[in-house]
Amino acid sequence: MGFLMPDTSEVLLDAVSLTKTFGNGTRAVDSVSLLVNRGETVGLVGESGCGKSTTAKMLLRLLSPDSGSVRFDGVDLLAARGKQLRAMRKRLQVVPQNPQTSLNPRLTVRASIEFNLRAHDFPKSEWKTRVAGLLDRVGLAERHAEAFPHEMSGGQLQRAAIARALASEPDLVVCDEAVSALDKSVQAQVLNLLVELQRDLGVAYLFISHDLSVVEHISDRVVVMYLGKVVEEGTAADLWSQPKHPYTTTLLSASPGTGRERIVLKGDPPNPANPPSGCTFHTRCPAAFDRCSVEVPQLLTVGRQHNSACWLNETADTIEPAAVSA
Repeated sequence: MGFLMPDTSEVLLDAVSLTKTFGNGTRAVDSVSLLVNRGETVGLVGESGCGKSTTAKMLLRLLSPDSGSVRFDGVDLLAARGKQLRAMRKRLQVVPQNPQTSLNPRLTVRASIEFNLRAHDFPKSEWKTRVAGLLDRVGLAERHAEAFPHEMSGGQLQRAAIARALASEPDLVVCDEAVSALDKSVQAQVLNLLVELQRDLGVAYLFISHDLSVVEHISDRVVVMYLGKVVEEGTAADLWSQPKHPYTTTLLSASPGTGRERIVLKGDPPNPANPPSGCTFHTRCPAAFDRCSVEVPQLLTVGRQHNSACWLNETADTIEPAAVSA
């Protein structure tokens, strides 16, 4: 299930019912659907191990889903091969969590960016000008072009990683915990940079994080995952002011600066290889009742562009099955 469909001309990435089970029986992603519109930021949040990064890898064609579909600008991304897939990769880039490991330690910043330009057939005569422009755009000096990763700070490295991702002029950038390795002051600088780049370039982001305060700062809409499933999704404003799922409420209570009373969950997250029956959150949910352990709640519409998978919402006047996104 997913959001009510907007104008299809605005949809850039549309993933429907993605599922991924690994060899040990762990269902890391269970029927996850999400869409990203042109020029917007969608936050994907949840605890470590909830399936966020696995979802991202399927969207990037780094993992193949067991089932489900992914369409990028109307093209079946999972069926793309050869030149068509290369063309899609040019428009779909990633900024990984740790630039210390994502940037080749043997390459200068210039060489790392030029590698992306070479991969996507930009004329060599343009490389020098493009690298200089990209470094300036992300707030790095000309001298940083010849620096190696070990000669730069964490914030500078992440700016270089962003420049590398932007080199191919993408329509969508997946930011996978892109600021979690940075201290708070540098986080704010990089987040402001991403917002500025989106305003200037019109690029869309799928922003993955476990830190809701970071996601609130940058996201237009937010998708909340728990144990491989989407449990709530809506505009950032709605989720912060009126969360409809107990798990979302718990995450918000743990976020600094919200002024909410802290909710401490009982027990540990269940084993994904052997998830609980019914609602997978019921073993830790402070509001669970008998039905929660027996029946799996469906993602239901609880407001305009606001869906929640919780039996507590069933009596709401606005309840109806959430629309499939494709």
